[in-house]
Amino acid sequence: MRIETLPDEFIQAQPIIDTIEAAGYEAYYVGGSVRDTLLGLPIHDVDIATSAYPEEVKALFKRTVDTGIEHGTVMILDHGQGYETTTFRTESGYQDYRRPDSVQFVRSLKEDLNRRDFTINALALKTDGTIIDYFDGLNDLKAKRIKAVGNPETRFNEDALRMMRAVRFASQLDFTIDPETIDGITHHGQLLTKIAVERIHVEFVKLLLGQWPSRGLDVFLSTGLYQYCPDFADYEAPLIELAKQLKVGMSNETAVWALLATTFKLNTNQVASLLKHWKSANQMITDTQVVVRAIQAITTNQVNAWCLYQTGRERLAIANEVATALSLSEITTKELQARYDQLPIQSKRALSISGQDLMQAGVQPGPGLGRGLTYLEHQVVNGLLTNQTEVLIKAAIHYLNEEA
Repeated sequence: MRIETLPDEFIQAQPIIDTIEAAGYEAYYVGGSVRDTLLGLPIHDVDIATSAYPEEVKALFKRTVDTGIEHGTVMILDHGQGYETTTFRTESGYQDYRRPDSVQFVRSLKEDLNRRDFTINALALKTDGTIIDYFDGLNDLKAKRIKAVGNPETRFNEDALRMMRAVRFASQLDFTIDPETIDGITHHGQLLTKIAVERIHVEFVKLLLGQWPSRGLDVFLSTGLYQYCPDFADYEAPLIELAKQLKVGMSNETAVWALLATTFKLNTNQVASLLKHWKSANQMITDTQVVVRAIQAITTNQVNAWCLYQTGRERLAIANEVATALSLSEITTKELQARYDQLPIQSKRALSISGQDLMQAGVQPGPGLGRGLTYLEHQVVNGLLTNQTEVLIKAAIHYLNEEA
């Protein structure tokens, strides 16, 4: 097969391959960029594989960086944008079920492609548009099928994260997974416990960001893979229901975790526990907790001014996205955001008074000062006080005197 017109991303990278070939070596575009071109999808990274060994590659270019030279990868910077160029290699001895203990550089493209995960990712592209396909990847692309290169048992023993990649690709591409590959996942699911949670985290989030999440979730559940992910073993029934109900992928990671927290009926502390087990950042935990509270308010028709204010415009959109996906919302995001836009203030900084103003009015520094500002914030947001300095000073003094 030959692609008549190559995307600009390949044309821009062609001087790299031209230089390598002029020195007598082979070089090809490989991996996801080739797959996505054939599927008519946007290209993200252009990766190049070559028969030239790392030192041979470095000798051909003026500016290179050893990004992974022990595995044969050199970043070439001669043409503005960096291009990762990796020597053909074979691998062996995967004691951690993720990285090879030994890498052997070879001159054979077929040997190199033979170590890759799925046939749709084991395609190579020449600069003239010719596709090299040793493992029937083109037919699998046409059939919308994810199939391991060679023996699935071997592939997943080499790198257990490939099981998560399979379900992620199913979700992103709307592909089915080959039965033998599914069997391999079923037999080797426990190996996922050998993989760093952070790596599983990335793949799982991408699964739920895919346009066809039920494709991936179905296999994730039927193979038992979910049992080896943090905390998921306790939520089989909700996950099965989610796989049936979810028709579209989420727009961002906060939506992903809010979707799961709502499906699992988690409280604020349980949300924090789940996300900590998944090694999420503190800001992600906070954002998810806020969004989950907003979803609960939307679901029970209790979205008041303070809820709108605390949630914020962007997180309101996420909350309603999740609530809509779960058929829990009867309001539009546009309506929610319009109500937010009509709030008297949208942040504490918008108060027309500060702690300094209150101290100048005679309020003593200390905890009472903070309580006074919080009181004013609530009153203004709820429309009980106008956001005018004199009005707020008077109200704060009255409040603190009453409190005393």
